[in-house]
Amino acid sequence: MYYVDVFVRRTTRLEDLLPFLRPEGSTVVPEQTILPSGTSEAERDRQTEAEMSRSELVASAVALRALGQDVVATPQGALVIDVASDVPAAAVVDSGDVIVAVDGVSVQTPDELRREIGRHKPGDEVELTLRRGDETEEVSVKTVASPEDPSRAIVGIRVDQQADIEVPIDIAIDLGRVGGPSAGLPFALEIARVLGRDVTHGCNIAATGELALDGTVLAVGGLQQKTIAARNADVDAFVVPAGSNAEEARQHAGDLEVIPVESFQQALQVLTTASRNC
Repeated sequence: MYYVDVFVRRTTRLEDLLPFLRPEGSTVVPEQTILPSGTSEAERDRQTEAEMSRSELVASAVALRALGQDVVATPQGALVIDVASDVPAAAVVDSGDVIVAVDGVSVQTPDELRREIGRHKPGDEVELTLRRGDETEEVSVKTVASPEDPSRAIVGIRVDQQADIEVPIDIAIDLGRVGGPSAGLPFALEIARVLGRDVTHGCNIAATGELALDGTVLAVGGLQQKTIAARNADVDAFVVPAGSNAEEARQHAGDLEVIPVESFQQALQVLTTASRNC
């Protein structure tokens, strides 16, 4: 089972002048998209490494639970990883806060948080209930428009799953300095493979997708680059989050088979029952 990642670097002056020199599928974005104002590269690296560590733990819990193991996994809210410096939330929300409610409605996962905030229009005020250590605090935050979709309200924070997770097996995953949460799905599939589930049938399978604690496969970024990488690596199939991620992957897949999934359970079933010839 293979994972794919995206390499991020600054463009060279020559690449700025001659775009055809850039690697295939590369996308140029403003620096603040990767490094928000006030965030250093070292801080960004620490954040993504922490996201990777949490992703590994969630993947272990999801995979082992799907395989019938006794797993304790209790979601406890949305952990704030980073706050953009140029949004109203920066004045009242800090990294390390755990958001447990929006407008009085309990939120236990990042997906629930996004859903509740998404009920608002950009510019609306939302009430966030934060847990800071042993204290609980309510703050009012003005939403802003999402850069990707100006009609969608956001508060300008990056969050991850806060949870109490206990697994019965020690699992170690070492990817060096690769960071971020988007390898959760391939992590879980590889754990299933090592524990006896035939998810490849002798084929080279790549996957990408963030995993929620309930096994839902969440959309990730960089599908253009990841699909091109999988295609160029001559893998036989590429498992991706259903929806817009799958649509984007198909645009760049060529003859590469794209398998869209909504959950880890679906991915496990599709791969273990496949009858492809490789």
